Amino acid sequence: MYNLLHKYIPIFHFTVCEWHHICSPLLYILPGCTFSNFSICCRPRFFTFFFLIPSPSLSLSLLSLTSPEREWVTFYTLPWSSSKTSSTALILILHGGDKARVIQTLLFVGGINTLLQTLFGTRLPAVVGGSFAYVVPIAYIINDSSLLRIEEPHVRFIQTMRAIQGALIVAASIQIILGYSQVWGLFSRFFSPLGMAPVVGLVGLGLFQRGFPSLGNCVEIGLPSLFLVIGLSQYLKHIKPMRDFPIFERFPVLICVAIIWIYSLVLTASGAYRGRPHATQISCRTDRANLISTAPWFKFPYPLQWGPPTFAAGHSFAMMSAVLVSMVESTGAYKAASRLAIATPPPAYVLSRGIGWQGIGVLLDGLFGTGTGSTVSVENVGLLGLTRVGSRRVVQISAGFMIFFSILGKFGAVFASIPFPIYAALYCVLFGLIGSVGLSFLQFTNMNSMRNLFIIGLSLFLGISIPQFFNEYWTPHRRGLVQTNAGWFNAFLNTIFMSPPTVGLMIAVFLDNTIEVEKSKKDRGMPWWVKFRTFRGDNRNEEFYTLPFNLNRFFPPT
Repeated sequence: MYNLLHKYIPIFHFTVCEWHHICSPLLYILPGCTFSNFSICCRPRFFTFFFLIPSPSLSLSLLSLTSPEREWVTFYTLPWSSSKTSSTALILILHGGDKARVIQTLLFVGGINTLLQTLFGTRLPAVVGGSFAYVVPIAYIINDSSLLRIEEPHVRFIQTMRAIQGALIVAASIQIILGYSQVWGLFSRFFSPLGMAPVVGLVGLGLFQRGFPSLGNCVEIGLPSLFLVIGLSQYLKHIKPMRDFPIFERFPVLICVAIIWIYSLVLTASGAYRGRPHATQISCRTDRANLISTAPWFKFPYPLQWGPPTFAAGHSFAMMSAVLVSMVESTGAYKAASRLAIATPPPAYVLSRGIGWQGIGVLLDGLFGTGTGSTVSVENVGLLGLTRVGSRRVVQISAGFMIFFSILGKFGAVFASIPFPIYAALYCVLFGLIGSVGLSFLQFTNMNSMRNLFIIGLSLFLGISIPQFFNEYWTPHRRGLVQTNAGWFNAFLNTIFMSPPTVGLMIAVFLDNTIEVEKSKKDRGMPWWVKFRTFRGDNRNEEFYTLPFNLNRFFPPT
């Protein structure tokens, strides 16, 4: 689908780039640019920072150093994902220096949202980025006839951005209401290990198109990346070149990206891609970035920097579908992050609190004009499992770096030359880990039950098959399977059914709560699950999810 989007937006010529958040998936159509995300994980003596830096191809690898306390600090740069990778969902028509300005705003607001989520939301070590779910509503807004009539490209871009801002602000109210009213928490009472297994699994497996299909665009770079990260993280993890320090187990991503990046630089400099097809050069070359020249040395994003938002009912209703989808994707990502961080599953109250703060994050996206909404970065959740380290403190530090480097645009733009197939190789591992975390919930169910096998099989299969069917109809001429005279209605339904976790949730939760419910409580895993529904159900919840600064006195768990 996203390979056709550049043909779908008939405003002016640009190349398709993928901006992936450690989320979730995000796809950007920007004039030759890409982003990368950095996140943070940590153990008592090992810190791994991931933060976002603008880059035309997503960068990964910064620097290693030893602190005065002799704690190893490593900065990783990982594609901000999409999405749920295509960890991010944005379709924008950028003009000139506006490109760098949007990048800086995205990183700045992403850092703020990550801080808010880790401090006052679920408090899990999750980085907040963009969602691929926003692609369809934003495409609908961009192709609004009132905007297409504007002839001057820069004016059209400004008006389009203001329309997206207005839609995000209105749609954010739905997420805020569902979160803080505890409605989402009440709905979560219908969840069970059996119902959550396909949802969490599809959060990762549903992004299969961002894995090997993208890697295959430049196999001479992508395959070595895949083999190297597997070798370092699994076969060499017990080798300790430095005394008592498992460097290959802690930093496989950093080492892999650094080595393959240098390798791709050599290939580009030697003329290996001279005369090759344009698509190959876009995927493989390291010298196609133009962010450095357009990025300002210093720029501080501020609210309403594109002008006052404009509001249209159709735009807002279309955007609400993306908000609902991002809530489902974030719920699956929270469940996965809690297991990888060795925390209890977030209780209904904590889940609602996180969704509410995520709604505030979408509101900030609309006020600042990022051009897309927020969700939990799937890539970073997978990284928790790959490095086996995780700490909310480190994520908060990484959010500070995201904010700092978003203001210093030139520094981040240096990392723009890493080819995307390197990240596609990492996605094969990271998204696969998320998929396996989802399947791990099945250990609490009875998989000898034909009822359970039927529900799991059907929800997983249709959760992949239905979105793929809808994706096939996303063409420059068709613009989705649902075609009516109401464009907002088309965007709403197409967005819902193009999301694997959302389709999986609807099927799994419906079947799990309608087929032999009373007889199958034990088979569904409810004896293990029910104690985590409430904040007081498990003593460990207080350790993981209590608000900081003794705020629980004023906002007691319900």
